[in-house]
Amino acid sequence: MLRRNRDFALLQGGQLLSAAGSESTAIAYPLLVLALTNSPVRAGLVGFARIVPYALFGLLAGVAADRYDRRRVMIAADGVRALAVGALGVSVAAGAVAFWQIPLVAFVEGAGSAFFAPAAAGALRSVVPVGELAAAAGVQQVRTASVGIAGPPVGGALFGLGRAVPFLADAGSYTFSVASLLAMRTPFQERRSRERPRLLEGLRFLWAQPFLRTAALLYAPTNFIGAGVLLSIVVIGRAQALPGGRIGLLLAAFSACVLLGALLSPLVRRALPARAILVLELWTWPGCALFVVWPDVYVLAASILPTALAIPSTDSVVIARRLAVTPDRLVGRVESVRTTISLTVAPLGPLAAGALIGAVSARATIALFAALALALAVWGTLSPALRT
Repeated sequence: MLRRNRDFALLQGGQLLSAAGSESTAIAYPLLVLALTNSPVRAGLVGFARIVPYALFGLLAGVAADRYDRRRVMIAADGVRALAVGALGVSVAAGAVAFWQIPLVAFVEGAGSAFFAPAAAGALRSVVPVGELAAAAGVQQVRTASVGIAGPPVGGALFGLGRAVPFLADAGSYTFSVASLLAMRTPFQERRSRERPRLLEGLRFLWAQPFLRTAALLYAPTNFIGAGVLLSIVVIGRAQALPGGRIGLLLAAFSACVLLGALLSPLVRRALPARAILVLELWTWPGCALFVVWPDVYVLAASILPTALAIPSTDSVVIARRLAVTPDRLVGRVESVRTTISLTVAPLGPLAAGALIGAVSARATIALFAALALALAVWGTLSPALRT
């Protein structure tokens, strides 16, 4: 039982607090940039800088997770992130922060996350029996949604108390994650051969699995849409004179629905076949077109709530399948390939949203995202890999 699994509880507990800190700074970054420069384009640039390391370092991070001790990789990633974000917090508190420091720290934090993720996937597979992986993935979705609910409003509120506060709190959360990793007893990998991991072996394995390949390619553009729409909520909310705390609540509503979806995920998996679960999420994404008809930030935030309900069931199906069929020696590389494919276009989402809102209009920006979402829904419905 997962509730009696000590190392699983420690793994989730450490990631819970560090993720809460990351969610707080997710809104603090654009709020800080807008406060300093009043530029949506620069806010989008910072969002780009925080996500792009997944595309740049994803494959190397997978090799590192399969070659080196995964616990040490995760501790190093957390340590680097704590130092970078803490240094930014100190600069902000001293009133000596320059704009270039913000995307630089966001990039370093994103790079740490890129190396942490594939090692964490291997750690999860090591501490959880194969038969409980779907349930463990569901618990992770609950954790992610929970911090998503608390993180944005807390980040907005902390930013209101002091611009440096959310960044200093995030640095502390990474320190707690390091402590939880040190307390775990289970090795994070099986005994390995002396042969060095090959970079492309994970890519070949994933590409040979039609379901995993299609899922990775199909959901990559949804990361572009999601990242762009979420930044749009921050920028549009700011333009409509909403305070930071209220913007955080709008983002938290999305995470609240993710949490509800995670709690309902076991029922959904029993009631619906895998294909129906995957296609259902895709058809919720075009709902953001409601903003084109009624251009209000509250309408935009409400239009993506059905998507939030659907995401956890989709993720639990895909994550459980991927971890179950992947040999332990390849987990890091397969996860990094999946992450690289899925997040290659994600950094362009906030970049495109910021540029388009500044150059054209918010309605035209969301219309573009809705059109892309409709095309993805049609593709997923007709995909043979999902149908079988």
